[in-house]
This record gives sequence, C-alpha cells and structure tokens, in this order.
Amino acid sequence: MRAPADESFVETLRAGVPGLSIGAPGVSYLEEPRGRYKGCGGVLVKPVSTAQVAAILRTCDSAGVGVVPFGGGTGLVGGQIIEEGPAPVIVSLEKMASVRAVTGHVLEIEAGATLLDAQQAADRAGRLFPLTIASQGSARIGGVLATNAGGVNVLRYGNARELCLGVEAVLADGTVISGLKHLRKDNTGYDLKDLLIGSEGTLGIITAATLRLLPKPAAVGTAMMVVESPSAALALLELAEGRMPGCVSAFELISGQGLRFLDAVGPEVHQPFAARPDWSVLIEIGLPEGLAPEEALAGLFEAGEGLVSDGVIASSESQRAQMWTLRESLPEANKRIGSISSHDISLPLPKLAQFIEEAEAALRALADIRINCFGHVGDGNLHFNAFPAEGRDRKEYENLRRAIPETVYDLVDRFGGSISAEHGIGRLKVGDLERYGDPGKLAAMRAIKSALDPKGILNPGAVLAER
Repeated sequence: MRAPADESFVETLRAGVPGLSIGAPGVSYLEEPRGRYKGCGGVLVKPVSTAQVAAILRTCDSAGVGVVPFGGGTGLVGGQIIEEGPAPVIVSLEKMASVRAVTGHVLEIEAGATLLDAQQAADRAGRLFPLTIASQGSARIGGVLATNAGGVNVLRYGNARELCLGVEAVLADGTVISGLKHLRKDNTGYDLKDLLIGSEGTLGIITAATLRLLPKPAAVGTAMMVVESPSAALALLELAEGRMPGCVSAFELISGQGLRFLDAVGPEVHQPFAARPDWSVLIEIGLPEGLAPEEALAGLFEAGEGLVSDGVIASSESQRAQMWTLRESLPEANKRIGSISSHDISLPLPKLAQFIEEAEAALRALADIRINCFGHVGDGNLHFNAFPAEGRDRKEYENLRRAIPETVYDLVDRFGGSISAEHGIGRLKVGDLERYGDPGKLAAMRAIKSALDPKGILNPGAVLAER
C-alpha cells in the first residue's frame, strides 16, 4: 500500500534534499491535453540535478510514496496523471534543460530540454536531429524517450529508440545509471537503455541522453498528391522508395474527412485542392547534393499514372510549411469536433488497406459514425478515429464507448498489428494491454517491474495494472 505525500513526508523530503523546489502542482500538472484525466493532487518537485533526482527517489522509496515523472504534459494516454489514490510526488525535470555537449555526431542533453531545443542544438552544429512531432515545442526529451515517440520521420530515421545512443537514469531506490555512451556499438550485456526507453517512467526516471545527429539533406522536396485509395497510396509509397531509395523522409495519408473537418471548425489553413479529395498523401524527400527534389517529385507523379490523379509540389519554403501546417492541424480539428473514440494503431503495410476497409465497415455497422483515418502510413501507423455523425453529439454514443475500441482493436489484433503505435499505454490502455498482450511478454514485464521497483512507487498504475 502506497503512502501519501502529506505534510509530514514533505518535511522529510525537505530535509533529505536540501535546496529542492517543492510546491503544490498547478492545473497544467493535473490535466492532460484531452481533458480525460484529472490528477488527485500531490506535491510538485523540480530538481536541478541528477543527484537531486536520486535523493528524491531514495526518500520516496523509503517512505513508499508514489512518484509520477512529468515531462511536457503532452501525452494522450494518461501516463502523466494519477486520478485517485494516495497523493504522489510529481517530478518535473523542467529545470534540467541544458545541452551538455555536442561532439561530432552526438548531442548530450538533459531530459528537461524540449525536443525543439534538441533540434535547434543540432542545427547550430550543422547537423540534423530528425525526430519531429507536433508538440515538439513543449514535449521534453525525457518524455519523448520514455514513450518512445515516433512522429513523421520514422520511415527514414526511426523512432526515439533508434536515435538514442545512451541514457542517464535514476532507478526507484535512487541508483544512478550512468550510460551516456557516444557509441553505435556496445555489446556489454543487457541494454538497459532500450529497457528504459518506452517504459513510461515505470522503471526509472531518465535524466539525460545522448542522441544521434545526422547529416542534413542537401535539398528537401515536399508534395501533396491525390490518390484513389489507401491501396493506391501504398503502391505509390513502394514506387517512391524504389525510385529514391533511402530518401523518402515522410509519407502521410490524409482522408477527405479530415480536410472537411478543417473546413468546418478550423484551424484555418491553406488547402491545395479546391475539391477535397477522399484520399491524399503528403510526401517529403531529402536528397543529396546534385539532385533536384522538385524534378524527382514530378517524375514520381508521372510514374504514378493510374495511382495519382492530381498533385501539388511545393516550390518554396512557405508552400512546404503550408502543407505541413495542414497535416499538423488535423489533430486540433479532431479535438474541436470531439471524437467518440480515438485509436493510435499500427498495421503491417501489406494489410493496412484491407484493415481500413474492414474497420470502417465494422464501425458503421455499429452506428452512424464519421471516421477520420490519417497518419504515418509509411511506417504503418494510423490514427483511426470515430466521430459523431454531423448534427449529433458524442454523448449520444455513450453506449458504444467500449464497443467501438473493442471492434477496432479486435481487428488490429487479427491483422497482427499493435494497439499502440506511438502514444504508449499510459493508464488509458492498461486493460487493452492485458487483453491483447502476449501472456509471456506481460509476465516478463511484471517480473522486470518487480525487480527494479519492488515497492511499485514509479508511475503506479501506468502500463501495468497495480496488483
């Protein structure tokens, strides 16, 4: 049984961690972006060093007080919020935001820095840190790694795990893992870095990381092309990768429903096609010196005859920005419409189009529903979201709150996909993980959790159900 972070404990914490910033958490630390979770309160601490983080965890572990690591608060599955139970200690690393070093092709940076900070540090060094997500201005490196964030460039560069060389982290009992290696190869036993990345703060708190920096493409090209169907989009992707191997950075599928949502509720963005197509793709390529991206995209359009019916190639940085603004505004339009149920899923590419067809039919058999399907189709990641029919309120669908995700996830499971592509499990999907997860994997995960956090103080209730 966990103990609360009460006044007596706060005094113990003050004595054990001199100079620590301690206070009451404001609203921004107790709510997540969609408003689905409300925190139960607690104590907010803002350490300034790894030594302070270690002292905090030693104190909490000794007293049996729960700890919630808090990054930028942008997570969408409730991983950063405890709604009920004993009040926890909320640990924000926002004061640990330094770039420690940039050496060669490696960035060493503290976990409280934002993803944008990392991108800008790389840019100043003439390099590229390619991980890109809509919330990069507020999402912090610790949270990005703890959730193994993906984003639009996974197709070419991989997700957070593939871009991280090492981590510094603190375990539940205050033990510090000093693993800030600058090595691509390190075959010295268990890879604790990969264990901590994606663990959502349930095994330790990441305090710093070494990140891979890559060469910038000499030229970047961006286009939107109209396709007949998701099958045509996938065929176009295969064609693009065949013509430009290793150069396709992003390949985003956009449905006409998402474009119509933008028309209805905003944000107001430039739309390149007067008639909103049922399906389109946003393609970005990065080419080496001597190659012209506009010519390459024009050649792809011509070669895609039968797959592509219309297209616009960005001829300036402002046009490129307009296209990406459109794509990145889709989640905000979804939020303004108000979904009944949202699903961050991934499918094997050969099965993705069939899944979309069957899932849409299955949901529409349940009720009068609008579906906005979009996402990073290049790596199989779909955001498959259900909305009320026009003129209806989502409250009218309360009786389907469970049936809709179960219908989607049952199909995902049948097609060999994942119920969480990039947002993590958090608290939202704990039951789904129990239902769809491999029993052997779940048993191993519980054994690891028990070994590294025997008192269960680290982000209790996230990823794995408390027992």
